[in-house]
Amino acid sequence: MPINSNRNPPKSHYDVVLIGGGIMSATLGTMLHELDPTLKIAIFERLGRFARESSAAWNNAGTGHSAFCELNYTPQKEDGTIEITKAEKIAEQFEISKQFWSYLISKNYIDSPKDFINSCPHMSLVFGEDDSEFLRKRHEKMTQSKLFKGMKFTTDHDRLREWIPLIMSKRKENEVMAATKMDLGTDVNFGTLTRKMGRFLAEDSNVEVFLYHAVKDIDPMDNGKWWMKVKDRMKHRSHEVTADFVFIGAGGYALPLLDSSDIPESEGYGGFPVSGEWLVSHNPELIAKHQTKVYTQATVDAPPMSVPHLDLRIIDGKKALLFGPFAGFSTKFLKEGSYLDLPESVNFKNIRSLFGAWWHNLPLTKYLIQQVAMTKDQRMQHLREFVKDAKEEDWELKIAGQRVQIIKKDDQQGGKLEFGTEVVVNKNGTIASLLGASPGASTAAYAMLQILEKCFPEKVKNEWNDKLLEMIPSYGQKLGDNPELINKVRDYSKEILELEYELE
Repeated sequence: MPINSNRNPPKSHYDVVLIGGGIMSATLGTMLHELDPTLKIAIFERLGRFARESSAAWNNAGTGHSAFCELNYTPQKEDGTIEITKAEKIAEQFEISKQFWSYLISKNYIDSPKDFINSCPHMSLVFGEDDSEFLRKRHEKMTQSKLFKGMKFTTDHDRLREWIPLIMSKRKENEVMAATKMDLGTDVNFGTLTRKMGRFLAEDSNVEVFLYHAVKDIDPMDNGKWWMKVKDRMKHRSHEVTADFVFIGAGGYALPLLDSSDIPESEGYGGFPVSGEWLVSHNPELIAKHQTKVYTQATVDAPPMSVPHLDLRIIDGKKALLFGPFAGFSTKFLKEGSYLDLPESVNFKNIRSLFGAWWHNLPLTKYLIQQVAMTKDQRMQHLREFVKDAKEEDWELKIAGQRVQIIKKDDQQGGKLEFGTEVVVNKNGTIASLLGASPGASTAAYAMLQILEKCFPEKVKNEWNDKLLEMIPSYGQKLGDNPELINKVRDYSKEILELEYELE
């Protein structure tokens, strides 16, 4: 059922304007409405539906990123030790998301959790002696943290055949392999989740939702508020809107909008668009043999977002397998964007950053060129490193979403690529933007809490604090230091989200 868009023109002024109809704006809009239902909030989405871009189910891997299986979150240092600090942070951040979603269900704002989240074990799989030893040390270090209690490790082929029969088919007994398995993992349909929140905001709250409305420009006003030009793409007319606070959650278009605001914090940022493709199978015989998400090591010079993985997906109640991603390149900043997005984003404030990042990442450029030039047969050869007897007729190519990797100003290199998720806020806390990619949607609740804390610090500390604790019971506490709290919040979200894992 489509979300009802506001049929009236936008008002001239709002307390809060949220740009973009993805998981970030939906999350922040829901939080702000709960914290203060009297706020006048508007959401402007340029397309005709929530979650049409990066949040859409097939535009991302659907991994509830908990750092259970993503090896790039646990680098090995020069002395051979494994650094798990980033992994712990991401695991905690996903627990915050699960608590927030559980709250929405408990309040009947959204329903049917299995529509958007399902249990799906997360595994890391490596090949060869060196990587097996790395994975063993990683498992040893991670299981010292209560956040990763229950993670299993094996090099035994019989056990691997129980865990991943599709991958183990036709493997030689002397092949050195190692894997970890975490049953707490999940598969998430962020598109369905976003639309559920969007429907609540549009139909059961006083938030005004405007579909087919694109914010084209943002300018500061002398009184500290923000002026925006909003184009109604259906009626081909423009409106002037002002707001006390603006959040730019427009995916790839966040960068040019942030630049138009002229805040000093935006200077030097550039964007490098990367697209992707999946190989997808709907063959029930294959799906029955692979009920997990399996991540492995990225190839040399590949960006972290191109870590190969073979995943179970559950979308609209139907299971499928997904392999990839294969990187691509487009000058568009959004899947439904313009080929002029990249050239029009270049300006005197970021050209040094862009050139510096390109010059110091020439191997990445070469990697992308090679990826773009790949045929389906070549992609199938990569799949056969996972599934030995993969047949081309069982797999189809599917275009994934468009990502814009952040390029930041760097004094030494001129500019450097950033592969995480970053919040940019001006010094007055009146405008904020989210840039970057993975872990992205999985940590939306945490990212939006950061914005609340930076932009509404006094309210968060005082009148909003009790409500935040109701929405997120672990708010303000570090889970890694509190095993009892970890168990409490995981039991809480497991019951309400109807997750089905069992821990040994």
